[in-house]
Amino acid sequence: MLIKLPRSSDCKASEITPEHLYLSRRSLLGAGLAGIALGGLPRLSLGAEMSRYANVEAGNAPGWFSDKLASARWQAVTVSGEAITPFKDATHYNNFYEFGPDKGDPAANAGSLKTEPWSLVVDGEVAKPGRYALEDFIKPYQLEERIYRLRCVEAWSMVIPWLGFPLAEVLKQVEPTSKARYIRFETLQDSQHMPGQRSGFALINWPYVEGLRLDEAMNPLAILAVGMYGRELANQNGAPLRLVVPWKYGFKSIKSIVRISLVAQQPHTTWQGLAPEEYGFYANVNPTVDHPRWTQARERRLPSGLFSPNVRDTLMFNGYADEVASLYSGLDLRKNY
Repeated sequence: MLIKLPRSSDCKASEITPEHLYLSRRSLLGAGLAGIALGGLPRLSLGAEMSRYANVEAGNAPGWFSDKLASARWQAVTVSGEAITPFKDATHYNNFYEFGPDKGDPAANAGSLKTEPWSLVVDGEVAKPGRYALEDFIKPYQLEERIYRLRCVEAWSMVIPWLGFPLAEVLKQVEPTSKARYIRFETLQDSQHMPGQRSGFALINWPYVEGLRLDEAMNPLAILAVGMYGRELANQNGAPLRLVVPWKYGFKSIKSIVRISLVAQQPHTTWQGLAPEEYGFYANVNPTVDHPRWTQARERRLPSGLFSPNVRDTLMFNGYADEVASLYSGLDLRKNY
């Protein structure tokens, strides 16, 4: 059961503010969002939460994840009036080209991915660079369940209950220097266990790279996820660590992260390099800016069938305009797509 919160991000399609108006608005961020998202929520027991996910396939969670799960803050952020996407759809309809180009390839091939042990490098313009074992990296942070809309640039969407922690908390720990303006993320490169990296689809110059502006990364909605549906991440969904930025198209939420670098210059991201006219650096969900080959004004919410299509209007910033529109005040989102 979802807890309905009085959030402006749950607006109806008919209530979308025109672009020239919402970009001039300012939102309260930081503590303000935390108060809206976390204040007044009941502390649910682990047993009660697990009953919500009784039909989810059992995973093989490492010990550090099970320990963290016991103190997780459940339903810290929710969406009202929208059903969570079935686990089967969320784990068997994926883009993760390291395992192949078809939607079913990640689920079929990602079992070979070795997620233990896993290490993460934090470097660049930070006062505290280092290489961390994943369990040490996440040790300071409490897991929160964030139920977010996920909108793919291909015009399909889901609603996913992630388990993770704010990216901003990590940045505070590593202390970006005054030169840091962007964050560059890098996915694992392992052609032995990632068959897509050695396939004919390898037009991609591996490893996969994504990036954010520093202020985007500091927004309270941006999280690093280690779980979903009350369990650890499935391999095909980016185990053991992925980024989730719910107001951007899904390709920005890079999977299986092994490096986080604070940099002075805008990083050259993978899809921006492959097709810059189609996949820009910002990749904000924007129904007024079409992809060159299809409209972005509508989306297909999964599950959806040929004879029962579940089609709806796309919301600006995927419904999170009040929380993030101020990040782009004065920026032409048609040119900076």
